[in-house]
Amino acid sequence: MRSTVAGLAVTLTASLAACGSGSGSGSEAGRPVTVFAAASLTESFTTLGDRFEAAHPGSTVTFNFGGSSALATQINEGAPADVFASAAPANMAAVTDAGTPATFARNQLVIAVGKGNPKGVTGLAALTGPRLKVALCAAAVPCGAAATTAIAAAGVTITPVTLEQDVKAALSKVRLGEVDAALVYRTDAKAAAADVDAIEFPESARAVNDYPIAVLTGARNTAGGQAFVDYVLSPEGLRVLTDAGFQAP
Repeated sequence: MRSTVAGLAVTLTASLAACGSGSGSGSEAGRPVTVFAAASLTESFTTLGDRFEAAHPGSTVTFNFGGSSALATQINEGAPADVFASAAPANMAAVTDAGTPATFARNQLVIAVGKGNPKGVTGLAALTGPRLKVALCAAAVPCGAAATTAIAAAGVTITPVTLEQDVKAALSKVRLGEVDAALVYRTDAKAAAADVDAIEFPESARAVNDYPIAVLTGARNTAGGQAFVDYVLSPEGLRVLTDAGFQAP
């Protein structure tokens, strides 16, 4: 009897240890990792998600891309998310259950224009008159806040014909020919290089955005979320981000 009980105890202990190992693993196999991420991260995070899943068999990553301010509002209203990656610290700070954020990338504005720069745009001063139709991000969105800072640094006034809720929407206006120019991130212009040209301007150096990422304290998959954050912060993650045009933090 003692031998049987001892054997059962060993078996139970091993089973519990195995369960504990599985639930604490970075991949959280069978449980999705839900990531809310700034729209400007669409291409690079999609790549990172695919590579993360390959490196963590059985795991899945689900993304919700959008304007950082809108994502922060959704999280605060109870939308289920494990990880939040924002295009600016202010939007991360607005999330009430954000964990400890880490800066993983930086981004800078350019002027996106039609392929071949048909209007001959050379800088922000070219966007001030009625000759050009310009799209900007709304001020509450990180790309809009950065644009406001850069425009003020240039000492010019730009009157946009539209204010968009995320950088992809502003860029889309240029790609569709609905506007002549838009202030967007360097990374977004690079991703759309087949359709637009990127015009660098010096004032953008005054409005560089830091990108923070954090596991949320209310995450349903804390271990999986932390594993994804660790992957973003890894050398492999940094390579993907810098290849997309982001600057190292």
